[in-house]
Amino acid sequence: MSPEQFEKLRKVVYERSGIYFQDTKKYVLESRLSRRLDELEFEDFDQYIMFLTAGPYQTDEFQEMFNRITINETSFFRNEPQLDVFEHEILPKLIESRSSSKTLRIWSAACSSGEEPYTLAIQIHRSLGVRLSDWKIEVLGTDISEKVLMTAQSGNYPHYSIRSVNPMVLNRYFKQDGSLYQLDPTIQSMVHFEKLNLKDRLAAKRFGAWDVIFCRNVMIYFDDAMKNNCAKLFHEQLQSDGTLFIGHSETLRNLDVSFEALPLPQGFAYKKGA
Repeated sequence: MSPEQFEKLRKVVYERSGIYFQDTKKYVLESRLSRRLDELEFEDFDQYIMFLTAGPYQTDEFQEMFNRITINETSFFRNEPQLDVFEHEILPKLIESRSSSKTLRIWSAACSSGEEPYTLAIQIHRSLGVRLSDWKIEVLGTDISEKVLMTAQSGNYPHYSIRSVNPMVLNRYFKQDGSLYQLDPTIQSMVHFEKLNLKDRLAAKRFGAWDVIFCRNVMIYFDDAMKNNCAKLFHEQLQSDGTLFIGHSETLRNLDVSFEALPLPQGFAYKKGA
């Protein structure tokens, strides 16, 4: 892949997804897409870029390319200290403040294959207990990749995805079927999935306001402009007393939107500023 080809391909990826590949990541695009060129019997990346941007299958090919160049690393109960903050600090206060409407809305943005929103649903399920039937619970998982969303909707996961799950939780909410683990249907019914590009703020707004938004380990792949775009989107879509959770290696500092960090160790949680 020449520097010129890399620049063209990087521009396509950024314009359609907001993900920005630094110069040092040229090898990532080249190594992960070289096999795709062989499959399509293309001689070089110029042919591939033309196919990706001007061919009749460009939308489908972008999905294929995106699935290959991104790593959807996730698991149930990933970063458990932060999830404990959600379950034991944020969620009880929300349940109390929403006791009249009995409605709770949680958005897991860039949810990959669904482990995160299902984890949140499990936490809500065990927090509400017998009260669950009185509540309207909406947990939404969104991602740009149709492939990972299909996995999420199936509710079937390999052992690697449940490696961090407490044995009691595993026995309660999963049923082993050969080499896979099938999630409890009740938890599955609490979550629905939609394809969404975080660059598309207008599309995201159609889902309405949220009590909690999780967007973890996603903005590390964005440049400053895209980080600002996401931060503004989350600020607009959060309820006035809502909470935003981000990844432990991410920050909202120096962005053109106001969020205030909550004094919760290991929380990486924020509320809306003025």
